[in-house]
Amino acid sequence: MSLDEKFNKAAEDVKKLKSKPSDADLLEIYALFKQGSIGDVNTARPGMLDLKGKAKWDAWNSKKGLDKDSAKNQYIAKVQSLIDTLGLQ
Repeated sequence: MSLDEKFNKAAEDVKKLKSKPSDADLLEIYALFKQGSIGDVNTARPGMLDLKGKAKWDAWNSKKGLDKDSAKNQYIAKVQSLIDTLGLQ
């Protein structure tokens, strides 16, 4: 299975978790997914009142400089650890 296939499978599996991961875990998988699929942040930071948007942007921006393949590998590993902890439906 190629890296992209594993990455896409992990993206599907994360939607099937038995329970919702913690906010910190959600931000981590969001950031790794965006970094793995798009690369470095390519948008302006959301405004003061968009707290959720800012948290997501900051999480993604924290991965700046991480190459796509490394981000994909970290994403796959993170999703697997969530599956091990929370289980799948």
